[in-house]
Amino acid sequence: MPDTDPGGRLMAWGQALREWALAHPESFRLFYGQPIPGYQPPENGPVDQTARRVCRDLTRLVAAAWPHARHHQPEDTSWSDLHPDYAAKIQAEFPDVPPAAAALALRVWGRMHGLVALEIDGHIHPVAGNPAALHRSEMLDLVRSLGLT
Repeated sequence: MPDTDPGGRLMAWGQALREWALAHPESFRLFYGQPIPGYQPPENGPVDQTARRVCRDLTRLVAAAWPHARHHQPEDTSWSDLHPDYAAKIQAEFPDVPPAAAALALRVWGRMHGLVALEIDGHIHPVAGNPAALHRSEMLDLVRSLGLT
């Protein structure tokens, strides 16, 4: 997907997340849930490093979309609205990203991740006849809400 198509890149990223999660539900739960109650992966271990890479990559996608999306987002977010550790990481890795874009990255993640988590945990199938279509519709709505269509 070309860098000049941030909406398409977000769609592809969301689809890839869903496909990976369905193919590897245990890994999805290890990275984004609690596969074993009380278990905390070691800091800077493979799980932690992968989660950081995913966060960084998604933030990079949102940063690329920001010139279009900023006109559709509240701009009253300040760095103090975000967890200090998250804000510091974003500011270090993406010095040109404003706090509103960092907050948007969290909201984008929530929308991408939310339906996938519900599907992996068996909550979508009882209410949606076609979970793939539901996820695609959510991703299309996300892209539209960012002004990327």
